[in-house]
Amino acid sequence: MSLKEQLKEDLKTAMRAKEIIRRDCIRAINTMIKQIEVDERKELNDSDIIKLIQKGIKQREEAISQYKDASRDDLVQKEQEQVEVFKEYLPTQISEQELEIGMKEIIDQVEATSMKDMGKVMGQASKKFAGVADGKRINEMTKKLLG
Repeated sequence: MSLKEQLKEDLKTAMRAKEIIRRDCIRAINTMIKQIEVDERKELNDSDIIKLIQKGIKQREEAISQYKDASRDDLVQKEQEQVEVFKEYLPTQISEQELEIGMKEIIDQVEATSMKDMGKVMGQASKKFAGVADGKRINEMTKKLLG
């Protein structure tokens, strides 16, 4: 079952169960998918949808930090619940150890020796770990290994 079909089925289930947050999150994901498909006139595959979901998570995490600064705990809670629903549609994230091993391999491949080579490493890593590790984790691991 494709991710798009899974979202349709989960939307029906959430509507029947009156799970408002889940329903709204799935609708938001479907809206992002439809917008890209209409604007770019192309059918999105699962990896494209995963990128959109990661983008949605990043937006909500930025909102969480802004709400925390404004002491809006009610909105922080709502955004965190949305992030949890979004994460359910991502592939299982790799562990820190697996990420470190993979990053060391990439650093050896591109022969990176200092922080100046971070761009090369990040380019390869974002391709290799697409969907299973977010950019922030990859960036932190790169800095740890190169710095």
